Amino acid sequence: MKKLITIAFLLIPLLANSQRAIVRNLPDHELRSLNFGFTLGLNMMDFKVRSSQFAVDNDLFAEVSNLSPGFNINIVSNFRLTSHLDLRILPGVAFGQRSLDFYTMEGHGLPGGNENNLDVVPVHVNTQELESSFLEFPFALRYQSVRINNYRPYVLGGINFRYDLAKNFNEDDHIYLSLNPFDIYLETGFGIGFYLPYFKFTTELKFAVGFLDALHRRENSRPQFQEAIERMRSHLIILSFHFE
Repeated sequence: MKKLITIAFLLIPLLANSQRAIVRNLPDHELRSLNFGFTLGLNMMDFKVRSSQFAVDNDLFAEVSNLSPGFNINIVSNFRLTSHLDLRILPGVAFGQRSLDFYTMEGHGLPGGNENNLDVVPVHVNTQELESSFLEFPFALRYQSVRINNYRPYVLGGINFRYDLAKNFNEDDHIYLSLNPFDIYLETGFGIGFYLPYFKFTTELKFAVGFLDALHRRENSRPQFQEAIERMRSHLIILSFHFE
């Protein structure tokens, strides 16, 4: 009996702490019709390349082999539509680079005497390093769950208009591809907002796919690189940190 009484006294503080209400930071944050903030983020830019018949006939294929990190900065304007739905406008800038590698496929006969038994090995031919400096104007609808203590998960989807200021390249730098300056992106993602004592901090992962052909065709001294591409669409992965 003494042991049971001792255990009961030890459990009383634990039970009291478990029943203590968690302090809700920024209780009126979600009631405001308009919130402002800023965003710092990291991005990975990629291309989805469709090879042309010229590539098949001339054995010249392109792909993005390595992804380089970039960064973005945005201004946040959040409009509350309902208790769960927001309209978000985040104009800003994004910087990044994509390295487009060109390969030819070379076959080597394998041991065994069968000439048709070939080990196809890609041989690197050229790399085109394409930098981008985007002005972007994203519009997104964000659907949030019920707030749980001091965090609130959500999903979002929207459209982004991007204009590339670094579309022109110099052949003296051995760059023979150009990018169209304007593109429209479909974006979707998810995130979690954390209510801190003085501001709301949100982490967000977003995926973006460009609608338009990113390749701008122009006359140059080595046209085979652009002729090997039938269509090239931009893909982005963006990890954002919002401060509101």
